[in-house]
Amino acid sequence: MAAIRGKDTSPELVVRHGLHRKGYRFRLHRRDLPGTPDIVLPQYRAVVLVHGCFWHVHGCANSVAPKTRARFWREKLGGNKQRDTRHRRKLTALGWKVFTVWECNVRRRPAETLARLSNQLELRKTRTLKP
Repeated sequence: MAAIRGKDTSPELVVRHGLHRKGYRFRLHRRDLPGTPDIVLPQYRAVVLVHGCFWHVHGCANSVAPKTRARFWREKLGGNKQRDTRHRRKLTALGWKVFTVWECNVRRRPAETLARLSNQLELRKTRTLKP
């Protein structure tokens, strides 16, 4: 598992390049925030978590647990899911809006996924700018 990358994965790069092309400016992997979010948009007070379907138990065809060492994987992936929930709650409590982008959506429909994320960010911007 040491070879599994936690940063700069291909789905994350697709999202980052797409957001940058649309004019969004962001910070990467801010360690001062719970869970070290993948993409942080301070202007929108929003974070984007780019989750791998297997590691974060999405429920799609890519997130099937291995048959061997089933107990180990059930505990490992269950722990990942609990940690994600804990980090999401902490971020929300700090006033951050959390958006989750799943690997399978980025791979199958990158343009649609980016458009949906962009729309949600724009809605967030108009809500935060209102007095």
